[in-house]
Amino acid sequence: MMIVSACLAGLPCRYDGKGKPCAEVVELVRAGKAIPLCPEQLGGLPTPRPPCEISAGRVVDNTGTDRTEEYRRGAEAVLAMARACGATQALLQKRSPSCGSGWIYDGTFSRTLVRGDGITARLLAENGIQVIGKE
Repeated sequence: MMIVSACLAGLPCRYDGKGKPCAEVVELVRAGKAIPLCPEQLGGLPTPRPPCEISAGRVVDNTGTDRTEEYRRGAEAVLAMARACGATQALLQKRSPSCGSGWIYDGTFSRTLVRGDGITARLLAENGIQVIGKE
């Protein structure tokens, strides 16, 4: 069993209210081999919602509102579910402030990428779950 970003499974949970289906992820969910989760929704954020980026270790939306607590809460919920189902891998949406692995946006909302991990990706990796970025 693995964890996947719900938006990659086609669920309309992204900040813009859309999904971003990836055929491989959709098939894994259909086959019962993956559980789709959205850390932002699990953390209590609505859909749609203002876009967020990580800046100076905090998650802020494009209006300047600090959303770090919601992102942390969502990451903890995903980790708990990963542990409950015995997941050892997570296929997560690239560049996301939650799910991004290796590269995320720089916090200026200019679409500039920097090295780093999203809040959920980092927490999963710190707890021994292999994170794989997908688009």
